[in-house]
Amino acid sequence: MPAVTLLTSIPSPSSGTLELGPLTIHMYGLMLLAGIAACIAITGRRWVARGGDWDLIFRVAVWGVGAGIVGARLYHLATSWDEVPEEWWGPFAVWEGGLGIWGGIAGGVLVGGLIARRAGANVPALLDAAAPGMLVAQAIGRVGNWWNQELFGEPTDAAWGLEIDASRRPDEFIFDETFHPTFLYEALWNLGAAGLLLLLDRRFRFRPPALFALYVALYTAFRFYLESLRIDPSEEILGLRVNAWVAAVLFVASVLFFVWWQFLRGGRGRARHTPKAEPPKTMAVPRGRVRSRR
Repeated sequence: MPAVTLLTSIPSPSSGTLELGPLTIHMYGLMLLAGIAACIAITGRRWVARGGDWDLIFRVAVWGVGAGIVGARLYHLATSWDEVPEEWWGPFAVWEGGLGIWGGIAGGVLVGGLIARRAGANVPALLDAAAPGMLVAQAIGRVGNWWNQELFGEPTDAAWGLEIDASRRPDEFIFDETFHPTFLYEALWNLGAAGLLLLLDRRFRFRPPALFALYVALYTAFRFYLESLRIDPSEEILGLRVNAWVAAVLFVASVLFFVWWQFLRGGRGRARHTPKAEPPKTMAVPRGRVRSRR
């Protein structure tokens, strides 16, 4: 009988690009686009189910995605300048990786929320509608790190260890061949967290944006753990990586906000909010002075 070969490691692509004749496709960018499309689709369906319209989702996506990419790149440049290519185009080379999720979420949420508010929409309700889709988008985007052979963890002999080319390994791990696939850990966690948010949203009534706060808490809790595995260069504060500090602060803030907003804040307001703006109130007319119009 022929021998059965078991998978003892996860291979990495030899290149982060796909050549189709004269066309070069950067797979990192393609994964970003796929994640954005998934987020728009999921958010749009949830928003329409709450009485909203697709037009607002598209408008928010156009401005929010652009602001998110700019914010993500600026965060990376501010915290990891040493990893930027030294060419003139280095600060703009997003196809080489280097997008900080913290800056991306902040930029996208702020600008997207501004567009929604100007349209008269319920911004907290929109945030809750978008939370599961954002996790799915982040999961798909992490596959781009696999194509670029980046942001992997410390060496491991586990069967799911990730093969990394010698040219991509840090000098101190040059003789190690397989590493923790942190991109895979995060992608699976994000997909599971998205499913959990959808389940909770069906079973309980949240006061928007409580579901978005849960999204932040779930993501940052696992991200703090992942930072203990990653070996890519990073600034440290008191022995912790910068991203670990960001994750810890956001986790505490989101949990405290969720408890206060959902359970401790005065007023009832537990019912699901409609995403549509409330119609303007009509002025009351004093009794006895009503005149009919013909």
